[in-house]
Parts: sequence; C-alpha cells; structure tokens
Amino acid sequence: MPSVKVDWKKCNGSATCVGVCPVNVFEMQNLPEYPDSPKSVPVRAKDCILCMACVTSCPVQAIEVSE
Repeated sequence: MPSVKVDWKKCNGSATCVGVCPVNVFEMQNLPEYPDSPKSVPVRAKDCILCMACVTSCPVQAIEVSE
C-alpha cells in the first residue's frame, strides 16, 4: 500500500495537491497545532495510484509518496 506523507511544517495550504490528485487522496483540514492555515491531509492514502502529481506540483515540496 502506498505511503503518503505531508510535512505540515512546510505545507503552505495552497491546496495544489487537492486539485491535481486524480483519486482525491487529499483534504484540507484545520489542525489545532497549525491554526494559521489549513493543511493538506492524506485522508485516502490507500487510494493513491502513485502518479506523483502531488509531489511534482507541490510548490514547497511538502509531500512524499512511496510504495
């Protein structure tokens, strides 16, 4: 099963990953530890098809995907 990780310290909340993911792995959420902006959360990582669109399009390189 794919592993999808988001470094919330780097994530700027642009939601680019949400827009490019063909299988809707990501959801923007307000996390208590990061109150300034919503963060990308891989809520459906099991659906990831390893296309790497999120990795290549993230403007701050906050996403890591591995098999």
